[in-house]
Amino acid sequence: QILSVTNNTECAKLLEEIKCAHCSPHAQTLFHSPEKGETPERELTLPYLCKDYCKEFYYTCRGHIPGFLQTTADEFCFYYARKDGGVCFPDFPRKQVRGPASNSLDHMEEYDKEEEISRKHKHNCFCIQEVVSGLRQPVGAVHCGDGSHRLFILEKEGYVKILSPEGDILKEPFLDIHKLVQSGIKGGDERGLLSLAFHPNYKKNGKLYVSYTTNQERWAIGPHDHILRVVEYTVSRKNPHQVDLRTARVFLEVAELHRKHLGGQLLFGPDGFLYIFLGDGMITLDDMEEMDGLSDFTGSVLRLDVNTDLCNVPYSIPRSNPHFNSTNQPPEIFAHGLHNPGRCAVDRHPTDVNSNLTILCSDSNGKNRSSARILQIIKGKDYESEPSLLEFKPFSSGSLVGGFVYRGCQSERLYGSYVFGDRNGNFLTLQQSPATKQWQEKPLCLGNTGSCRGFFSGPVLGFGEDELGEIYILSSSKSMTQPHSGKLYKIIDPKR
Repeated sequence: QILSVTNNTECAKLLEEIKCAHCSPHAQTLFHSPEKGETPERELTLPYLCKDYCKEFYYTCRGHIPGFLQTTADEFCFYYARKDGGVCFPDFPRKQVRGPASNSLDHMEEYDKEEEISRKHKHNCFCIQEVVSGLRQPVGAVHCGDGSHRLFILEKEGYVKILSPEGDILKEPFLDIHKLVQSGIKGGDERGLLSLAFHPNYKKNGKLYVSYTTNQERWAIGPHDHILRVVEYTVSRKNPHQVDLRTARVFLEVAELHRKHLGGQLLFGPDGFLYIFLGDGMITLDDMEEMDGLSDFTGSVLRLDVNTDLCNVPYSIPRSNPHFNSTNQPPEIFAHGLHNPGRCAVDRHPTDVNSNLTILCSDSNGKNRSSARILQIIKGKDYESEPSLLEFKPFSSGSLVGGFVYRGCQSERLYGSYVFGDRNGNFLTLQQSPATKQWQEKPLCLGNTGSCRGFFSGPVLGFGEDELGEIYILSSSKSMTQPHSGKLYKIIDPKR
């Protein structure tokens, strides 16, 4: 049944290769368990898969083989991945016929020569390059769009550092608000510096927007454990590498009861409006019944016009917001029904001429918190009932981490793909088919040291994007004894 996939997919091509492997002289070790003590020997439907290839196979075939959705990638590879370094698919020795007269008896001696064929050189794998180390819990990396090609790296405790185009971290932080930021150190505690977005006209007005958690509320009301705050700052007139803290202007404060499902992502769309993505804060029905003053913004996407001339309010409401004239919903809300938006990204160059905005978010599933989903944020939608763009069980025990739509020049094979992953270092891409407009899921293979000079280590904390559209991965050690173990990696295409 597993080998019965006949549709014209990448998975079907792999299964055809596996069928041919049954005829290999190595089939005995490829398809049978070498373990003694099993009587009779356990025969595998699939061959033993090479360890660094197993998850690539899983994600390629997951939607095409019955039963794959009932198991996670880790469970599948525990059963099928070769752990003893023996013969495995697809890197096993194969016999090849050489020359144009390959079916001639005159060439049989050529046929008998085994050629070592390694799938590693056929993999569509990408490499990663370590750019910076010694960071402290990096959670994001963004550019300011002013042509300087600086990369701004966010550290959870409340620092923003500048990576110069030459690859050096500037000594003085661009932003230091660690005394304001309330940051959690335990696993699952999401408090800290959350997001940074630069105004589309930053080169002229120097404005930027920051979200973080704090216990120093100004005017938020209602019971709370902490406050999620959004603040506008302006860069120093004297030093373009430093924010003027005196320019702080509080935009928004949301009282939070719990320390998970916070959200807090900020980004500007091509429409020039500021989007704020808020989680449900894990607020329960009991919380809502027992306490007054809980925010109406939880679990929502807000859209604000920050280009207002009004002195007494920090923003105005875009007239095109779905609840602009509503008396039942806050007019700031653009969409709602989110639970735990991990990271969201806007496509800087949407290919659909009929769509001005493509925003993709990672989120948890409200009905089944153990599963995850990718959402395409659309005006007025309720994602409690709206179908997800993609929904799946988590790759492993790691939660989903949203990434970016690749629009760079150095990795042509990734162009237009949404790159994302989970905290345990499993990576995927989504790409929209020009013909069907359907989003197709594919594994993103990161090569090991056999084909790449660098290798990835540590849990994934976030993704980053530079001014040229290249994508980065941020990671850090789980150990609290290694506070400066954070690293920034760049995704590299070895075929470029």
